[in-house]
Amino acid sequence: MPHTWVNAEPVPRFYPNVVTLTTGDLDVDEQRQTVRLLLSSHLPGRWAVKDSFKSLNLARLGFEILEEANWVRKIQPKTEAGWKAEAGPMVSGLSWERAGPGGDAFPAVLFGDDNFVMYSGRRDGAIVAGGTFYRADNVVGLSNVVADSDEASAVWRDLALLAAVTFPGLPVVGYESGHELKAAHKAGFEIGDPLRIWVKARD
Repeated sequence: MPHTWVNAEPVPRFYPNVVTLTTGDLDVDEQRQTVRLLLSSHLPGRWAVKDSFKSLNLARLGFEILEEANWVRKIQPKTEAGWKAEAGPMVSGLSWERAGPGGDAFPAVLFGDDNFVMYSGRRDGAIVAGGTFYRADNVVGLSNVVADSDEASAVWRDLALLAAVTFPGLPVVGYESGHELKAAHKAGFEIGDPLRIWVKARD
Protein backbone atom coordinates (compact mmCIF):
# COMPACT_ATOMS: atom_id res chain seq x y z
CA MET A 1 0.00 0.00 0.00
CA PRO A 2 1.41 3.41 -0.92
CA HIS A 3 0.26 5.04 2.31
CA THR A 4 1.21 2.34 4.83
CA TRP A 5 3.79 -0.40 5.41
CA VAL A 6 2.25 -3.44 7.11
CA ASN A 7 3.53 -6.73 8.49
CA ALA A 8 0.68 -9.00 9.54
CA GLU A 9 3.01 -11.44 11.31
CA PRO A 10 4.83 -11.13 14.65
CA VAL A 11 7.96 -8.97 14.30
CA PRO A 12 11.21 -8.78 16.33
CA ARG A 13 11.10 -6.94 19.62
CA PHE A 14 11.04 -3.12 19.40
CA TYR A 15 9.78 -3.16 15.78
CA PRO A 16 6.30 -1.98 14.65
CA ASN A 17 3.81 -3.93 12.57
CA VAL A 18 2.48 -0.77 10.90
CA VAL A 19 4.36 2.29 9.64
CA THR A 20 2.58 5.22 8.02
CA LEU A 21 4.29 6.50 4.87
CA THR A 22 2.18 9.50 3.88
CA THR A 23 -0.02 12.17 5.45
CA GLY A 24 -3.24 13.94 4.50
CA ASP A 25 -6.89 13.42 5.47
CA LEU A 26 -7.65 10.67 2.93
CA ASP A 27 -4.46 8.79 3.74
CA VAL A 28 -5.10 9.04 7.47
CA ASP A 29 -8.57 7.51 7.00
CA GLU A 30 -7.11 4.60 5.05
CA GLN A 31 -4.31 4.14 7.57
CA ARG A 32 -6.83 3.95 10.39
CA GLN A 33 -8.81 1.36 8.43
CA THR A 34 -5.62 -0.64 7.88
CA VAL A 35 -5.07 -0.74 11.64
CA ARG A 36 -8.68 -1.91 12.11
CA LEU A 37 -8.13 -4.76 9.66
CA LEU A 38 -4.97 -5.83 11.44
CA LEU A 39 -6.82 -5.75 14.75
CA SER A 40 -9.41 -8.12 13.30
CA SER A 41 -6.63 -10.61 12.49
CA HIS A 42 -6.01 -11.07 16.24
CA LEU A 43 -2.29 -10.50 15.96
CA PRO A 44 -0.85 -11.59 19.33
CA GLY A 45 0.93 -9.35 21.80
CA ARG A 46 1.11 -5.59 22.24
CA TRP A 47 2.01 -4.74 18.65
CA ALA A 48 2.86 -1.20 17.63
CA VAL A 49 2.10 1.44 15.00
CA LYS A 50 4.70 4.02 13.98
CA ASP A 51 2.72 7.17 13.21
CA SER A 52 5.44 8.81 11.11
CA PHE A 53 3.72 12.20 10.88
CA LYS A 54 1.99 12.32 14.28
CA SER A 55 -1.33 12.49 12.45
CA LEU A 56 -3.23 9.43 13.76
CA ASN A 57 -5.41 9.13 16.84
CA LEU A 58 -5.70 5.45 17.69
CA ALA A 59 -6.93 5.77 21.27
CA ARG A 60 -10.48 4.70 20.36
CA LEU A 61 -9.09 1.60 18.65
CA GLY A 62 -7.51 0.40 21.87
CA PHE A 63 -4.01 1.86 21.54
CA GLU A 64 -1.99 4.02 23.90
CA ILE A 65 0.97 6.30 23.26
CA LEU A 66 4.28 4.58 23.87
CA GLU A 67 6.55 7.43 22.78
CA GLU A 68 6.53 10.84 21.16
CA ALA A 69 9.77 11.65 19.37
CA ASN A 70 11.39 13.51 16.49
CA TRP A 71 13.00 12.27 13.33
CA VAL A 72 16.77 12.68 13.10
CA ARG A 73 18.98 12.40 10.03
CA LYS A 74 22.55 12.69 8.91
CA ILE A 75 23.19 13.17 5.21
CA GLN A 76 25.81 10.81 3.81
CA PRO A 77 28.11 10.38 6.80
CA LYS A 78 31.69 9.92 5.65
CA THR A 79 34.79 8.11 6.80
CA GLU A 80 38.32 7.76 5.53
CA ALA A 81 38.99 5.34 2.70
CA GLY A 82 39.96 1.91 3.94
CA TRP A 83 38.68 2.50 7.46
CA LYS A 84 37.11 -0.52 9.15
CA ALA A 85 35.18 -0.84 12.37
CA GLU A 86 37.49 -3.64 13.46
CA ALA A 87 40.53 -1.36 13.09
CA GLY A 88 40.19 -0.13 16.67
CA PRO A 89 38.32 2.21 19.01
CA MET A 90 36.52 5.24 17.65
CA VAL A 91 35.19 8.51 19.09
CA SER A 92 33.70 6.79 22.13
CA GLY A 93 36.79 4.69 22.81
CA LEU A 94 34.70 1.53 22.34
CA SER A 95 35.60 -1.43 20.14
CA TRP A 96 32.76 -2.27 17.76
CA GLU A 97 31.79 -5.57 16.16
CA ARG A 98 28.88 -7.00 14.22
CA ALA A 99 26.43 -8.79 16.49
CA GLY A 100 24.84 -12.13 15.72
CA PRO A 101 21.56 -13.90 16.44
CA GLY A 102 20.43 -14.40 20.01
CA GLY A 103 17.18 -15.69 21.44
CA ASP A 104 13.65 -15.01 20.26
CA ALA A 105 14.22 -11.26 20.01
CA PHE A 106 16.94 -11.58 17.36
CA PRO A 107 16.36 -14.78 15.34
CA ALA A 108 18.88 -16.11 12.84
CA VAL A 109 16.58 -15.40 9.89
CA LEU A 110 16.83 -11.69 10.65
CA PHE A 111 20.60 -11.77 10.23
CA GLY A 112 20.23 -13.56 6.90
CA ASP A 113 18.93 -10.31 5.41
CA ASP A 114 21.83 -8.41 3.81
CA ASN A 115 20.05 -5.13 4.57
CA PHE A 116 20.10 -5.76 8.32
CA VAL A 117 23.16 -5.17 10.51
CA MET A 118 23.47 -4.92 14.28
CA TYR A 119 26.59 -3.59 16.02
CA SER A 120 27.69 -3.90 19.62
CA GLY A 121 30.29 -1.73 21.32
CA ARG A 122 32.57 -3.24 23.97
CA ARG A 123 34.69 -1.84 26.74
CA ASP A 124 37.02 -4.24 28.55
CA GLY A 125 35.20 -7.12 26.87
CA ALA A 126 31.74 -6.14 28.11
CA ILE A 127 28.97 -4.91 25.77
CA VAL A 128 28.02 -1.37 26.82
CA ALA A 129 26.51 0.11 23.63
CA GLY A 130 24.81 -0.88 20.41
CA GLY A 131 22.73 0.07 17.41
CA THR A 132 20.82 -1.51 14.55
CA PHE A 133 20.85 -0.55 10.85
CA TYR A 134 18.39 -1.46 8.13
CA ARG A 135 18.91 -0.39 4.53
CA ALA A 136 15.76 0.50 2.58
CA ASP A 137 15.24 2.52 -0.61
CA ASN A 138 18.10 5.05 -0.70
CA VAL A 139 18.27 5.38 3.08
CA VAL A 140 19.59 3.57 6.16
CA GLY A 141 17.41 3.37 9.24
CA LEU A 142 19.16 3.53 12.62
CA SER A 143 17.27 2.20 15.64
CA ASN A 144 17.66 0.58 19.06
CA VAL A 145 20.59 2.81 20.01
CA VAL A 146 21.94 1.84 23.43
CA ALA A 147 24.46 4.01 25.26
CA ASP A 148 25.27 5.33 28.71
CA SER A 149 24.05 8.89 29.05
CA ASP A 150 27.51 10.35 29.58
CA GLU A 151 28.83 8.95 26.31
CA ALA A 152 25.67 8.88 24.20
CA SER A 153 26.82 11.61 21.80
CA ALA A 154 30.10 9.79 21.14
CA VAL A 155 28.19 6.54 20.49
CA TRP A 156 25.98 8.33 17.95
CA ARG A 157 29.12 9.61 16.20
CA ASP A 158 30.51 6.06 16.15
CA LEU A 159 27.28 4.73 14.67
CA ALA A 160 27.37 7.36 11.92
CA LEU A 161 30.86 6.13 11.00
CA LEU A 162 29.67 2.52 11.07
CA ALA A 163 26.79 3.41 8.76
CA ALA A 164 29.21 5.09 6.34
CA VAL A 165 31.43 2.03 6.07
CA THR A 166 28.61 -0.54 6.09
CA PHE A 167 26.23 1.20 3.68
CA PRO A 168 28.36 3.91 2.03
CA GLY A 169 26.83 6.95 0.37
CA LEU A 170 23.41 6.71 2.03
CA PRO A 171 21.79 9.10 4.50
CA VAL A 172 21.01 7.78 7.97
CA VAL A 173 17.63 8.38 9.61
CA GLY A 174 16.13 7.46 12.94
CA TYR A 175 14.02 8.94 15.71
CA GLU A 176 14.68 9.80 19.33
CA SER A 177 13.33 11.81 22.25
CA GLY A 178 14.61 13.38 25.44
CA HIS A 179 18.30 13.03 26.26
CA GLU A 180 18.86 10.66 23.32
CA LEU A 181 17.54 13.30 20.92
CA LYS A 182 19.95 15.85 22.38
CA ALA A 183 22.82 13.35 22.05
CA ALA A 184 22.02 12.69 18.38
CA HIS A 185 21.86 16.42 17.66
CA LYS A 186 25.19 16.98 19.42
CA ALA A 187 26.65 14.23 17.23
CA GLY A 188 25.71 16.13 14.08
CA PHE A 189 22.26 14.72 13.29
CA GLU A 190 19.58 17.16 12.14
CA ILE A 191 16.31 17.20 14.08
CA GLY A 192 13.20 16.81 11.96
CA ASP A 193 9.43 16.63 12.35
CA PRO A 194 7.64 14.89 15.25
CA LEU A 195 6.25 11.37 15.18
CA ARG A 196 4.39 9.12 17.59
CA ILE A 197 4.55 5.42 18.49
CA TRP A 198 1.26 3.75 19.42
CA VAL A 199 1.11 0.37 21.14
CA LYS A 200 -1.87 -1.88 21.67
CA ALA A 201 -3.18 -1.38 25.18
CA ARG A 202 -3.10 -4.24 27.66
CA ASP A 203 -6.27 -6.32 27.70
